[in-house]
Amino acid sequence: MDALTPYLLWSAFFAALTILFLRRRSSKDLPLPPGPRPLPVLGNLLELGQNPHRSLARLARIHGPVMSLKIGSIHTIVISSPSSAKEVLKTKEHSISGRQVPDVVQSLRHHEVSMVWSSPNQSWRYLRTLVKTHLFNTRSLDATQPLRQRKIHELVAYIRGKNGEAVHIALAAFSTVLNLISTTFLSIDMIDLKSESAQELKDLIWGIMEEAGKPNLSDFFPFLAPMDLQGRRRRSAVYYNKLYDFLDKMVENRLTTTAEEGRRTNPDILDVLLQLSQEDNSKLSRRMIKCLLLDSFVAGSETTSTTLEWAMAELLRRPELLKKAREEITSVIGFEREIEESDISKLPFFQAVLNETLRLHPPAPLLLPHKVDVRTEINGYLVPKNSQVLVNVWAISRDERVWENPNCFVPERFMGEREIDFRGQHFEFIPFGSGRRICPGLSFGVRMVQLMLASLIQSFEWSLADGILPENLDLKEKFGITLSLASPLKALATPAR
Repeated sequence: MDALTPYLLWSAFFAALTILFLRRRSSKDLPLPPGPRPLPVLGNLLELGQNPHRSLARLARIHGPVMSLKIGSIHTIVISSPSSAKEVLKTKEHSISGRQVPDVVQSLRHHEVSMVWSSPNQSWRYLRTLVKTHLFNTRSLDATQPLRQRKIHELVAYIRGKNGEAVHIALAAFSTVLNLISTTFLSIDMIDLKSESAQELKDLIWGIMEEAGKPNLSDFFPFLAPMDLQGRRRRSAVYYNKLYDFLDKMVENRLTTTAEEGRRTNPDILDVLLQLSQEDNSKLSRRMIKCLLLDSFVAGSETTSTTLEWAMAELLRRPELLKKAREEITSVIGFEREIEESDISKLPFFQAVLNETLRLHPPAPLLLPHKVDVRTEINGYLVPKNSQVLVNVWAISRDERVWENPNCFVPERFMGEREIDFRGQHFEFIPFGSGRRICPGLSFGVRMVQLMLASLIQSFEWSLADGILPENLDLKEKFGITLSLASPLKALATPAR
């Protein structure tokens, strides 16, 4: 037996080498996903157009649900089917959970401590746990329910005070959500709903979303980044610095107040974060606190207000659906009291309206770009390390192989025996993503948009402003990280009681 031992060891060694060689060879032999032929230098850049989600969906119909593009120097894989989305976001999520960070974010170094933009490292895991523990768990959300109810009451009162003047739907919703977030985090309202500063803040936050989401030459040709040919770095720095300056002042004032007067009896999120940062061996830095606040303000306010605007637009374009939703709400709740979050579960058609809105108009049509950390395989195709991966949830939500009449607004499709929701388990319907990169504020955003939309339908009868007929309502899109209406929706509200 002893004489055989060296031979057995050598045999095992050569067997291991052979397996490793075959694995490498088989991986190298895998083809890249199909895709359109790239041009020299530019690659497929010119095919993105003004609305990349639509351009990529059109190309995917030709080249397939796993498609390869060369965009400048960036190798990009585009995912356009539920099965391939599941493989990227769930089966292979540990290999494809990095972030392809836009140049405008890199130039400000925001991604280094941002839960949204950083790759899954120790800081990211810590922030993720912190957010789940202190911000968006069920207990925390239930505790802040009265605050949401108060902000909705203020929104309804503001619209009543318009006295027949057209309501800028997205701006009113944006102001309400931003005030909710700022009161939860900082114990202040950032906006007076009647002030012109609301539009200025909305433009500022949309600017951040637009600059990070639109195609940028600096991303595709990194050697051009220092020249900032499209001015995106310069504009983004202005937007970010305005918010950072505001947050710096809030943190300084809170630290001063706490030092002079002690801890408050009713701490807000900023109090909690500052207390955690001052504990021994704390991983939470002041810079991380500012990034977390900024990401919450930007992502929470824009995506929620945009979803509400799309829902109202679709209902105003189909008055019979608006009437049906209103009749359901008034039959269950009536006019005697304001609608509450606990009522939403009793409104199946209303919930279907919101689901259908999220299907047709997902807040982030391409999600945020993933980056491949380790060379892997998807649906039999090679995905090289450092590739960018885009999941086109807009295309998946309009796939005629999955959805009947996919381009039509039909809430009833969510009311049959087919049980499907948006929480990341049904890959034909993933407006907030799935897996470890799913939107951490999903529950907060959904609660807020449900309560806002239901309250607006209950409290007012709605019609389009400026004599626009429902069939002529313009639903053209404006592309950024989020997808909003190019022409802001304005509507007339008549009090229902």
